[in-house]
Amino acid sequence: MSEHPHSALVRRGYEAFGEADRETLRSLLTADCVHHVPGRSRVSGHYKGRENILDLYRELGELTGGTMRVGLRGVYPDGRGHVMAVHTIYADRGDRGIEMPGGFWFTVAGGKISDIDECVQDIDEADAFWGAPG
Repeated sequence: MSEHPHSALVRRGYEAFGEADRETLRSLLTADCVHHVPGRSRVSGHYKGRENILDLYRELGELTGGTMRVGLRGVYPDGRGHVMAVHTIYADRGDRGIEMPGGFWFTVAGGKISDIDECVQDIDEADAFWGAPG
């Protein structure tokens, strides 16, 4: 059984994120892609445009001293341009650590990711980990 192309696209994105491969990530996102980060932390908000999203990913790495990793648990396409992916985030920041299930709801258009909606198990804990807006 072959993997749906949208699932393969999302898996490539997770792999590139784990390797901090900005060029591959850039190639997987539409120029006007939006990543929606929930909560009220310093990283919460709507990141519009491929370069702003890549800057967010760079900031996550900096804030965690490079300790952030995402363990992909499953990828589920709907065959109509959406993919749900579930994962666990692991990271350390200062004297805090986080290990939290979450997921992304991806929209795919023209073979690229055009929208990423992020969900976390505990928004309050995620906000506490990432810290107040600066």
